[in-house]
Amino acid sequence: MTTDSVREQAVHMLRRGLSNAEVARRLRVPYGTVSAWRHYDRAKHGGLPGRKRSTCLHCYADPLDHPSYAYLLGLYLGDGHILLPNDYRRTQSLQITCDDKWPGITDSVEQAIRAVLPRNRPCRVRRTGCHDVKVYSNHLTCYFPQHGPGKKHERTIALQPWQREIVDAHPWEFLRGLIHSDGCRITNWATRTVNGVQKRYEYPRYFFTNTSADIIRLFTDALDAVGVQWKASIPRPTGQVNVSIARKESVALMDTHIGPKY
Repeated sequence: MTTDSVREQAVHMLRRGLSNAEVARRLRVPYGTVSAWRHYDRAKHGGLPGRKRSTCLHCYADPLDHPSYAYLLGLYLGDGHILLPNDYRRTQSLQITCDDKWPGITDSVEQAIRAVLPRNRPCRVRRTGCHDVKVYSNHLTCYFPQHGPGKKHERTIALQPWQREIVDAHPWEFLRGLIHSDGCRITNWATRTVNGVQKRYEYPRYFFTNTSADIIRLFTDALDAVGVQWKASIPRPTGQVNVSIARKESVALMDTHIGPKY
């Protein structure tokens, strides 16, 4: 029996009022497959319940949580990407990949998405060693006009005037998003003998690593705006640049507003 004929039987049973579980049991197909067949059949015949429209600051003049957006923009520029609709997807999706070593950051990413897109429900997709925090909306490119074909470092990344106003007003949230995506706080150490006694000294510092010269510039411009001193490495052959924050006063400032990953 072909898959098409099994599907037709399933749809016929579902229309008669049988449950997904009963149809799956009778036809010996996965419950999820039956559920999908029911969804597609209802969508084809206009049987799906109405959905709330997506939030959009441009299309519908919806209010925008500026601090949360500045944080989410930093996350997107550092480690996020948008997928556009195609033959398999009907809706744009934003995906932020979060390392499972830092569950607190995963929570803060989801909270930011909920604050920026309150009508859209984010979800978490498990991958090896990490989770993708995703949200679906056909207005994502309205929020992130930096989206485009190819990798970020292969195209120009520039903020729109309205984004620049938000980042200028909330630079620490923007920096926190960049650090939480492509940055880290580490502690170097060294030993020194003082009066015959060997002592250990620790030197905390922050790093931000990216291949896009434009994103590096956005990061260092924000550091300049809040008075943090930094130093950039010579670009590697791949174009990757490390920005280091090592001066004691600047590290203390970063600790006050950002702190270690958690």
